Amino acid sequence: MSSQAIRRVAVLIETDDTWGRTVVRAIGKYAAENHWRLLIAPRDAQQRLRLPRNWQGDGVIAHMRTRTLVNHLRRAGLPTVDVSIMYPDEQWVGRVITDDTVRSEMALNHFRERGIEHFACYAPQMGRYSPQREMLFVQAVREAGYACETFRAKGVREGWSIDPGPVLNWLSQLKRPLGLFASDPYPARQIADICESAGLRIPDEIAILAGDDDDLICNLGFPSLSAVQLACGALGRSAAALLSKLMEGEPIPKQPTKISPLQVCARHSTDLLAINDSELQAILRYIHENIAQGIQVKQVLREFAISRRHLEQRFRSELGRSPAELIRGLRLDMAKRVLIETDLSIAEASHLCGFTSTAHFSVAFQQQFGAPPSVWRSRFAQR
Repeated sequence: MSSQAIRRVAVLIETDDTWGRTVVRAIGKYAAENHWRLLIAPRDAQQRLRLPRNWQGDGVIAHMRTRTLVNHLRRAGLPTVDVSIMYPDEQWVGRVITDDTVRSEMALNHFRERGIEHFACYAPQMGRYSPQREMLFVQAVREAGYACETFRAKGVREGWSIDPGPVLNWLSQLKRPLGLFASDPYPARQIADICESAGLRIPDEIAILAGDDDDLICNLGFPSLSAVQLACGALGRSAAALLSKLMEGEPIPKQPTKISPLQVCARHSTDLLAINDSELQAILRYIHENIAQGIQVKQVLREFAISRRHLEQRFRSELGRSPAELIRGLRLDMAKRVLIETDLSIAEASHLCGFTSTAHFSVAFQQQFGAPPSVWRSRFAQR
């Protein structure tokens, strides 16, 4: 393609949530850099996402949520990239998706750091996400040695207007405190409202974590919802880069490109420490409150007059990790937030997060997340 050629690309992605807007914004930035002309969210007379009749385009990026949209795009015969995996058997499209295995591991670790040992998944069919999201969370929990209950109610109308009765009946049978993973912000807000109306305490009885973040749904309602923050910008840019290759005639990859989530944004709905050991609760709160001050295990030992061996045993028993591993993980999670949300240098981020040297920080960051801080920031920062 010559440097003057213009590609015409349709983007069939809903922009009614943070995920969709961020993905489309990243596609738009790629388009501006590569002389594409975008057609964003075109609709038919029934307000369905559809390519206009007689549109002369070169490619499509879509969130293929419905069978009718899948069939519509297949008939169009254009190079297409799907940013979901709701129809995994469709082999004629390229795919760029969030890595649901990593999402599940992040969610489970977030609950376990709070001492939760009882788990459930709430994923009513709303047409917004693949069943894979639920299945992989259940798998992660069971592989860690715990049980995970899922919501199943025959004959119940699903969607936003779901009958709360069967949901409350299901919840009443589950052990507390319960770590409940909801597939995305909509079911998370739905079940939070059901719990609140029934007098179930969040997070003391039921801690809720959404599988995706949304500025409005997660922040403005009560309680505010903890959520897995996805790398939406990286996903959108990767989808555009893949479409560029397909429009140049390259073969469709046999496997989807997977983009790891960024972090868990902790809010009120998981703000608890579900541990009966009151001293261990105090120790954990002390660590969380002082993580940015470069806290080390030896300071914990001095503060609480406890032996290292005893502390190690209690951490392993309740949390499945050592005090040093917890502190290191919290520092690195903080570093991810700093790299995403600020323009601080790598050295400044390292110091802010309590690392003794930039070199040590960079090595630890790469070991944990698979890329050095500078590469990770350029790949995932969404500012």
